[in-house]
Amino acid sequence: MKDFGSDKKNVVQANLDAQKIAFAPIMFQAAKSLRNLGILEYLFNNDKASIETIATELNLSVYGVKVLLEAGLSLEMVYLKDNEFILTKTGYFILRDKMTNVNMDFTQDVNYLAMNRLEESIVNGKPEGLKELGNWDTVYVGLSELPEKIKKSWFDFDHFYSDYTFPEIMPILFSNKPKSFLDVGGNTGKFSLQCAKYDPTVKITILDLPGQTEVARKNIREAGFQDRISTIDANLLDNSIPLPKGFDIIWMSQFIDCFSLEEIETILKKTHEAMTADASFYILETFWDLQKFQASTYSLHATSLYFTAVANGNSQMFHSKDIIKIIEKAGFVIDEMHEMIGMSHTLIKCKKRALQLNNSLN
Repeated sequence: MKDFGSDKKNVVQANLDAQKIAFAPIMFQAAKSLRNLGILEYLFNNDKASIETIATELNLSVYGVKVLLEAGLSLEMVYLKDNEFILTKTGYFILRDKMTNVNMDFTQDVNYLAMNRLEESIVNGKPEGLKELGNWDTVYVGLSELPEKIKKSWFDFDHFYSDYTFPEIMPILFSNKPKSFLDVGGNTGKFSLQCAKYDPTVKITILDLPGQTEVARKNIREAGFQDRISTIDANLLDNSIPLPKGFDIIWMSQFIDCFSLEEIETILKKTHEAMTADASFYILETFWDLQKFQASTYSLHATSLYFTAVANGNSQMFHSKDIIKIIEKAGFVIDEMHEMIGMSHTLIKCKKRALQLNNSLN
């Protein structure tokens, strides 16, 4: 693992950052309230305004607006000039940036209560925070049963990052004109539907848990692709269940981060066994060490804790070298590696090692 970060802050800045951490849950709620109550929107539309004006226009108490805007000063979401408040760039991001809002809603609706059980999850090796959402072993078993608001925030978060990758991925995946795809962990079918629209002949099979495939089938019917997209109900952690064979491409998008390293190794060995010599195996993931911007790395480190306390208790957003080691151990070689796909993804194309050895001899 390469070096990351430093300790070059002066003591004043270090102390300030420590207080930001100490009060982070409280200040998060202040930021969300400034957004949800329309205060940021009002400042965006009016350039600047006093507490009294905002309170009158939004039918809020002067006291409520005052405490929120004063918190906003320390959050650097607003600044004060001549007794009037003005929106900052950070405030604008909280108000308008889609990624920021997806992350905030995911934090609030899915994680906020659950994170109070993070320590317990670390000690027990189980997602103890999941109890705040339902009585399941992992969140994936209960996705279809989540309350609508929580479910929406979960899927908005999951889809937001993957959707940005589709335009870049399709030309790569279809460059050799594959006839069949196995979409492992295909969830609601969003990626498979994109593939079916991109290529009018490709056949796709989605493999996932029953709750997800039920939703996928509904989406497939509504899109009219029943003739080219099918589903298989399966739990890949059941060692008695092999992957189906005969596909040109096996595809896993934002999937292996849902498992421990030991479980990933088992799944990748199953994948190797299911592949013919000329088939390709693609992994699309967000690796925290391959990010261009610090904001992305920060978000991925935070997301790892969601896996710890809510999702399953044993997975995370991985360092790329952790996964590359398992890819090689499972009998693959990396044929291609495309970094910075979409906003933060890496696309890894794997081939069976035997094929590479034969090619080198020829």
